[in-house]
Amino acid sequence: MIDLAVDLQTARWTVAEAAEAAGVRPGVIRAWKHRGHLPAAAHDDHGRPLFKPIDVIKAEKATRERARRTH
Repeated sequence: MIDLAVDLQTARWTVAEAAEAAGVRPGVIRAWKHRGHLPAAAHDDHGRPLFKPIDVIKAEKATRERARRTH
């Protein structure tokens, strides 16, 4: 379980942690990154992206809002 009582600006989440917090699969986090919706804040020792929790929350919110649009 992800600890949401972290500093949303300074903490860093892995793809798996970000996915769990956003309620999506890890592939969705990777897609958000690829599409430019979620910037990587840093990389771990193996070059894998790490994300700020606040950025994950913003990307998830924006995605949900886009999904609700009706044309």
